[in-house]
Amino acid sequence: MDSLLHRFVEQSRDILRDNLVGIYLHGSAVMGCFNPEKSDLDLMVVVQKPLSDASKKQYMDMVVDANALGPKKGIEMSIVTGDVCNPFVYPTPFELHFSETHLKWYRDNPQDYIAKMKGNDKDLAAHFTIITKRGKRLYGLPVEDVFAEVPQHDYMDSIWNDIAGARDDIVEDTMYLTLNLARVLAYQEKELVLSKKEGGEWALDHIPGEYHSLIQDALREYIEDDDVTYDISAAKKYAEYMLGRIGIPQTD
Repeated sequence: MDSLLHRFVEQSRDILRDNLVGIYLHGSAVMGCFNPEKSDLDLMVVVQKPLSDASKKQYMDMVVDANALGPKKGIEMSIVTGDVCNPFVYPTPFELHFSETHLKWYRDNPQDYIAKMKGNDKDLAAHFTIITKRGKRLYGLPVEDVFAEVPQHDYMDSIWNDIAGARDDIVEDTMYLTLNLARVLAYQEKELVLSKKEGGEWALDHIPGEYHSLIQDALREYIEDDDVTYDISAAKKYAEYMLGRIGIPQTD
């Protein structure tokens, strides 16, 4: 992974030149639970001013090449301008985004992708929070010089979006939602910014024992890549309990 990150940084510097403010690593890679089979590589690129379409095309070609060398789930990358990082803007505008799910779209029609892949993304509040709390600068200005603290209500609204449909979604994505519900609760009750692994471990000490078997199964699948057969009835009951305990976040 180190060689891939070094390549990403050097090629970003070549393409973006003086416009590049910094590159920051976040997600599982900085939270002690990176799994090449289940994790993507999360990168935030900050620039001074918006990119031209030609620069976006050059940069996307670089990212796609790097993605082929990355973990199984690939690279997830966003480009934002510094003026939305500090003071923090929510929902946060972005200049460009890429993840493995968008690879076919870019390959089939790069001009359409570049024209449309920009806007606002609530998920960036969660990414910025992890960067300010636990992120790693790969290049450029220090984290504290680029990113303002994300207000708690914005962060909670951002992570709520990931689990709001858990009552139904946990049937199809049991491992992810079991652990993600746990880390959202940890933030709601203790203001802890945790990884999925840490969230599951925290929940084993803070929620009723009847749900421990489900959480342990989810941790085993996430950490050890074990094949797990879940009790879906128990998973749905867990989702109902956790959503009730988390409550609907209050927004301004």
